[in-house]
Amino acid sequence: MRAPDDPAYPRAAAPAAATVADLDARVPRCAACPRLVGWREEKARDDLPAYRGQEYWARPVPGFGPPDAPLLIVGLAPAAHGANRTGRMFTGDRSGDVLCAALYDLGLASRPDPVAADDGLTLRGVRMSSPVRCAPPQNRPTPGERDTCRPWLARELELLAPALRSVVVLGAFGWQALLPVLAAAGWAVPRPRPAFGHGVRITLDGPAGSRPLDLFGCYHVSQRNVFTGRLTPAMLREVLDGAARTAGIR
Repeated sequence: MRAPDDPAYPRAAAPAAATVADLDARVPRCAACPRLVGWREEKARDDLPAYRGQEYWARPVPGFGPPDAPLLIVGLAPAAHGANRTGRMFTGDRSGDVLCAALYDLGLASRPDPVAADDGLTLRGVRMSSPVRCAPPQNRPTPGERDTCRPWLARELELLAPALRSVVVLGAFGWQALLPVLAAAGWAVPRPRPAFGHGVRITLDGPAGSRPLDLFGCYHVSQRNVFTGRLTPAMLREVLDGAARTAGIR
C-alpha cells in the first residue's frame, strides 16, 4: 500500500475499499496533496472567536449518510471552518444549514441545524459527498488536486451503484468533476457532455444490469448564492424534492 502522502495513495487505497464504511475510514488518512494539507491545518490554527477552544478535524472528510442511499448529493469541497472543523459533510457552516433545513422540510433529515458530528443528525435515503475531500484555499481546488482526489468519489459511486437512483449536483465545479467519474464507472454520459444549469435534469443509462441514473443540477448552497437570492430555499427544495421522488424516498 502507498504511503498516505504519496500522490498515488488515493488510486491505491480507494479501489481496495470493500464497503462504504471501509472507504469512509480510509479517506481521512489521505495526505496526497501538499497544498491542501497545509491549508486545512493552517485553518485549524486560525483561532476564530466563534470556535475558540474547539479541536478541528483538519483531515479529509468522508461522505455522510447511509451506504444504501438511493439519493446522493454532491458538493464541491469541505469549508475551512465548516466540515474541516467538524469532520462531517455540510456541517458547521451556513451552507450546511441551508441544505439540511431543506432536507428536514422534506422529511429527509432528522434535524435542520447540523452543528457537530455528534449532534445526532441522521439522513433518510440520502448521502452527501464531494469530489474534493480537503478544504481548498478560496474554495478553489486545482485541476490536479481534483484529479488526485477523484478515486475516492469514483469508488463511492461504485459501492452506492446498486441502490443509487438520483444525484443532485451543487454547482458547476461538482458537475464538471462528476461527469467523467460517472462515465468511467460505466454510465452513458452524452457527448458533448451536458452543460450545468440550475434545474437541469438528465437521465444516464447505467452499466449492464444496473438501473438508469437521474442527474439534477442545482446552484450551490454557498453564502453568496443564498444571500443574493440566486438560490432561494424554495428553489433548493424543488430540486431536492424532484430528486427524492425519482429516488423513491418521497
